[in-house]
Amino acid sequence: MIRPLPLLLALSLSSVAWAQPATPLDGQWRGTSDGGSCNAPLDYVLHIESGIVDGSASDPSVKGPQPNLKKGPPPVPGASLWQIYGVAKGNAFSLQALASVQGTGRRSGKLSVSAQGNTLTVTESGGCGRTARLSRGA
Repeated sequence: MIRPLPLLLALSLSSVAWAQPATPLDGQWRGTSDGGSCNAPLDYVLHIESGIVDGSASDPSVKGPQPNLKKGPPPVPGASLWQIYGVAKGNAFSLQALASVQGTGRRSGKLSVSAQGNTLTVTESGGCGRTARLSRGA
């Protein structure tokens, strides 16, 4: 029973050595974008911990499936939920966005982020060209 104890101690100390230091951008960031050329604003929520970014953007105006009274083919649904991920390095960095859509149509995009004081400015490269200003959440 005593033999595994040194191994467990060594493993726990090694995990502390690999931990990333906190960054000034760490925390929860929230905000809403303008509509861009698509006239569809997104609500952003980003979590940054030790420089690792994980978050989402969603379109609050999108409703669930509607009945198709015309019996024609349904319209192609837009992406109403985006997964955002990446690494925050410095005051300007890029993130990846991946749309949650059904079927085989994979949609992804690139976001440019700049930090100025207590505000993150997120700009969509291509697509609708939306810009969002995020503030640190409580």
